[in-house]
Amino acid sequence: MPEPKTIPSNTPSQLEELKIDPLDVRDDKFDAEDEYRPEPPAEPVPPPWIDGSLRIGIHASIGGSYLNALESARKLGCNALQIFSASPRMWATGSARIPEADSAAFRARREELRLGPLVIHANYLINLAGMQPMLRTRSIQAFHDELVRGIALGADFLVVHPGARGEAKIELAIATIVNSVKEAVRRVQLGKLRILIENTAGMGSAVGSRLEEVAAIVRGLSSLGVGACLDTAHLFAAGYDIGTENGYLYATGDPSRRISYREVVTKHGSPVENTATSTNESGNSCGAVFVEVRVDARYGRVRVTRVVGAYDCGRVLNRQTARSQVIGGMTWGIGTALMEHTTYDHHTARVTNPNLSTYLLAVNADVPELEVMFVDKPDPVSTALGARGFGECPMTGAPAAIGNAIYHDTGRRIRDLPITQDKLL
Repeated sequence: MPEPKTIPSNTPSQLEELKIDPLDVRDDKFDAEDEYRPEPPAEPVPPPWIDGSLRIGIHASIGGSYLNALESARKLGCNALQIFSASPRMWATGSARIPEADSAAFRARREELRLGPLVIHANYLINLAGMQPMLRTRSIQAFHDELVRGIALGADFLVVHPGARGEAKIELAIATIVNSVKEAVRRVQLGKLRILIENTAGMGSAVGSRLEEVAAIVRGLSSLGVGACLDTAHLFAAGYDIGTENGYLYATGDPSRRISYREVVTKHGSPVENTATSTNESGNSCGAVFVEVRVDARYGRVRVTRVVGAYDCGRVLNRQTARSQVIGGMTWGIGTALMEHTTYDHHTARVTNPNLSTYLLAVNADVPELEVMFVDKPDPVSTALGARGFGECPMTGAPAAIGNAIYHDTGRRIRDLPITQDKLL
């Protein structure tokens, strides 16, 4: 075995001749601590709102300022909220970006209030399944803008409806949705923002009324970490019969298909400390709506002359605000049943009624005296206060009641909203 070689040290005269700093030529042995070791990336820290506590939120208005939504949630004692980042029923005409000062103030105030998660619901006009080139292009751009605003506000989730497929096959529609999302996300750093595909009620040619369709979209976008948002009102409207028992959700037609609340919450990153059994009593608000209409036999014009609604939402904590919500829902229902409709140019896919000069809404002259009644019986199962969530309950029954009243008056059953004069004549 050959003898190890020794590297001779340079003498001071040699160092002076070579113009080398003596500190650069030392005989010190190699120190393992001097080796460069890149620091491992920091473990992601869960947001402050993931603490295992129950999250109760509202959909808050951003009217006047984004900060107003946070203050609305705070005043009502909520610890989570959902907002629209812009008008949900109009295409953006100006800059889609939020001024940095506004978004920074929003993020700071939200962190101070410890509100979360923050969910943004995307524009209702977005149709990621659209087959018309112009509509699809507009939808992709609008969804891209939603992503940009969501990131600026520090949102946790962005919820979007899949869209309507028209006459296209469902397989093509799902592939189109997947590609549309990928195009919208291009050149966007999502960070903590997660896209959620919401199930739909299945009206018309809407995609997503079957959970298998939502699952196919989520699988196609697995590389982006896309998840699903389950709207229970849409779920029931689509024909799913879901029951609850002892902390489980299950399909009543096949009880073996079940999942526990613990599993649902854990999958979304929240630790579960304990569980409790359920009394299996319904905690849903409900109502009955009665409508009287008059139909002009000659011109097919419909006039709503009376609306009466009776609702059971548990204990009514504030009768004035609850009544106002019902009146707003009834008015919205009148507009949905008789007027509101987005129309498109079939050649260019442009919206032909993009503003309130041509998009019709119910106004004072269209709304009769509205009668509202409450059962006002505390529900001890839902909350300690005995109150239930009211949500869109006041709106959902009004269009159906108007349709039934028109059928009873004319004998014509029209299921395609809005019920306009041309459909009655």
